[in-house]
Formats: sequence, structure tokens, C-alpha cells
Amino acid sequence: MIISNGVTKPPYTKKSKLPVSMENISAAEVRLKGVVKTTPLELSERLSKQYHCHVYLKREDLQAVRSYKIRGAYNFISSLGAKQKKQGVVCASAGNHAQGVAFACAREKTRGIIFMPRTTPKQKIQRVQHFGNGWVELKILGDTFDESSRFARELALRTDKVFVHPFDDALVIAGQGTVAAEILKQSNGLIDYIIAPVGGGGLISGMAVCAKAMSPHTKIIGVEPKGAACMLYSLKMGKACELKNIDKFVDGAAVKKPGELNFKITQKLGMQMLTAEENQVCFEMLKLYQQDGIIAEPAGALSVAALDEMKRQIKGKTVVCVISGGNNDISRYSEIMERALIYQGLKHYFLVEFAQRPGTLRRYLDEALGPGDDIVFFEYIKKNNRETGPAFIGIELNRKEDLKPLLMRMDKIGMTYQLIHADSPIYKLFF
Repeated sequence: MIISNGVTKPPYTKKSKLPVSMENISAAEVRLKGVVKTTPLELSERLSKQYHCHVYLKREDLQAVRSYKIRGAYNFISSLGAKQKKQGVVCASAGNHAQGVAFACAREKTRGIIFMPRTTPKQKIQRVQHFGNGWVELKILGDTFDESSRFARELALRTDKVFVHPFDDALVIAGQGTVAAEILKQSNGLIDYIIAPVGGGGLISGMAVCAKAMSPHTKIIGVEPKGAACMLYSLKMGKACELKNIDKFVDGAAVKKPGELNFKITQKLGMQMLTAEENQVCFEMLKLYQQDGIIAEPAGALSVAALDEMKRQIKGKTVVCVISGGNNDISRYSEIMERALIYQGLKHYFLVEFAQRPGTLRRYLDEALGPGDDIVFFEYIKKNNRETGPAFIGIELNRKEDLKPLLMRMDKIGMTYQLIHADSPIYKLFF
């Protein structure tokens, strides 16, 4: 491998078909020995029973930095020469790569500058400072990872520091590929599917190279958040493409454009790509926490969220879901619970026109709401110069099947209303 201005150039030859080889991954395993944990591969009895197959969880959330990102970051930085380490490194990250770089900088005694978007949860920022232990400087700039990355690249070019890409780099990809190597060794290779999250594609591409070499029958499945499915879009377009807009909620996988190397590997090996709705991810996060005691961040639960779409093809099979990260800010749980309820069909919002006369609200409470329906949000301002006034109402149901009877009762008493969905500007005005 040749590292020039922070870009690891793969040793392309006439015989080389992929930018990363199994030999690169094996070399990464040697570098990472004694530095990263060999994380457990745990059978999930709950998910196995639910999907009628054998579901194992690869617990990368138990790494020191609570994600697999430590693998690629350390493999890259530990490969630098003395001169490059003296110059220092720079990177951009939504959080987990930053922690891996900070950890590696402190261990390798290398100065680093880390750019993070303004949307990064505070918990991740604090963890980066902790692992950096005085060896890294943080710069919070940009609204997305892609914006922060531009700032980081500009600094690297101006100062001749080494840029540590979070996914589009051969050494980083090789480091992430060691996750699959561990899984296949722990399971003796008897795995039908390995499901992993996709942001820029570093993990999925490294794992695919490894599986092709060690266990060709094992299929690698990539999962992206529905609002940031850049790899799926790029595969459809036949080249690495940038999305114009993305949903930033699944911050660990909210990437506008996949890496060039990652796309090439994904395209060449023909991997299956799936998407998961952000609200479904929240539902799976709560299930993992409440029933399995696993604290997963949104990107960390993507793999489990994909099981529902795959339930037919995985029946009777052996499946591994990579729990890729556990860096979730507790302040986000109110939104996570809200989204999970919406996904289950248990929470709905309405814009209701009320006649501005006494008894109208009482009639709504008595005749429209069912015995298990609960008003959890109500916003109304009386307008004296109007006959009617709108109220924004949130209702939580006992069962999702209770929605239709609620709507029928509202129609019966002549209520004028509009069901407001979570992607509506009206909803976003309140939440």
C-alpha cells in the first residue's frame, strides 16, 4: 500500500480485480491484535424465534469506542510512517470514526484534527475528547458529514496533514473487513447471511471481500436508512452518485455519497442492498434495549431492522446481524420513543376544526374518542372573529386497529379534520 496525502492507493496489477484483497485484511488482523476486542457472536433467542431461523448478533457495540470504526481507523494510522505521524492527521466524522481516530492518535502518539457536523450528538463529541486524551483537536463545522468532510480535506491539503477517510480508503476497508473474518472464524463459516449497516460503504465492502475469500456461500446484505440510501441509488445509476438531500436522523449512516472504492467493490460483488425506515429503526432500538439489554445507536440497529423485509428468504437459515455501534445520546430517547410509536401505528396527529362554541370539545371527548384512546398533545388558540378554529391534536391508541373506528366516529359527528403525517411541514412545526 502507498499512502500519499492521506489517500491509500491500492496496489493495482493486471491480476488484481478488487481494490482490497484478503491479504490486506489478514495484515490488518495482525495490526489490530491486542488493540481491538474480539467481540462476541451471540445467539438472539428472541429474534430467532420471531423469524424462524438462527439469528446471531455480532456485538461491535462492545468495542472500546463502542463501534467497529476503531478497526479501520487504527489499521490506517498504525500503518503511517514516522514522518507522516509527525505531520499529523485530519479526519471528518459523524462520531464513531472520530472516536476510532482519537483512540488511534492517542495510542500512536499522533496529533489529530477532527471535524464533526453540528448535528453530532453531544455524547459522541464528549467520547471523542475522552479517547483523544489531549492528542486531538475538535472542530464542529457543517450541517452534514459531507460538509464537514470538505472542511477536513481543505485543511489536509493546506497543511500537508494525512487525511483519514472514514470509508473510502483501502486500509480502512481492510480494517473493517476483520469484522467478517472474526464472524466466520467464530461460526466455523456456517453462516448464510451477514447483515450490516451501510453509510459510505467501508464495512460492507471489507466484509464482502473477506466473505468471498473465506466463505463464498455466505451472502453479505447491506442496509441503509431510507432517507439516506446513497449506495442503493448509486448501484441503480451505475456509478457513485451524490444524493441532493438526506434524512440526518440515522447519523452514523447519513452519507450523501458512497466511497468510490466501496462502490466498486459493492458493484463488483453484486451485494444485495436494503433500506429501513427511520421510524422502524427506532422501534428496533427500543426492542434491543427493553428485551435484550443492548444499547444501540440508530445505525447500530439497522441490521436488525432489515430482518423483517428478509423474513421469507432467511427462514431456517443462519443469519448474523452486526450491531455496529452503541453511541446513543440519552437525550434522543424521547424522539426515538415518538418515532417508534408512529411506526407501530399507535400514535397519530390530527388538525381538527372545532366550532367555537361551548361544548364542542366535550362532545369530541365523549363521542369521538374510544375507551383506550388518549390525547397526548393538544394545541389550540381561540380566534374571536371566526366561527371555527383549528386544533393540533396527538392521540395515542392501545392498538393500531383502533384508528379506523376513531376516524369513523369523527366522521359520524361531523368533524372536519386532516390526518397529519410525520413528514408533513405541520408536524415539523410542532416537533
